[in-house]
Amino acid sequence: PLVLMTPKSLLRLPQATSPLADLSEHRFRPVLDDPTLQGDRPAVHRLVLCSGKVFYDVILAKHRPLAGHVAIGRIELLYPFPENEVRDLVGRYPSLREIVWLQEEPSNMGARKWVVPQLEALAPQGVDVRHVSRPEHSSPAEGYPAAHRREQERIVAEVLQ
Repeated sequence: PLVLMTPKSLLRLPQATSPLADLSEHRFRPVLDDPTLQGDRPAVHRLVLCSGKVFYDVILAKHRPLAGHVAIGRIELLYPFPENEVRDLVGRYPSLREIVWLQEEPSNMGARKWVVPQLEALAPQGVDVRHVSRPEHSSPAEGYPAAHRREQERIVAEVLQ
């Protein structure tokens, strides 16, 4: 059986679909490179890694086309951590200065406490690792939609600046 846990907003989002050939002819890939990268790889100085819905918020942001120095990758499998695949992805960007873990959840929740140390261990010499998320909070959400949207816009803008 297939158990799918996803926000309803992704069910009909065209960018979140795959052709049938991906399911029948290919295999699961635990790490995915940026499919929207407009610029050339040597121009990329920041690699943003994330998982889940926040990826679509970033690639569909109105100011994404202006951020040619940023690549957005996805880690689709958090445990066991796909070290080799992440190392290969990082190696594709020769001018990398920083790796950023992005998550929607507050910094005291979500995968940050697991992923950031993994990234620090495999980051090349001279490449900084940091995270962008909501501030620590006792609840995973702000409590009302306007505050949630505002905070989501803030974290997306921060990784693309």
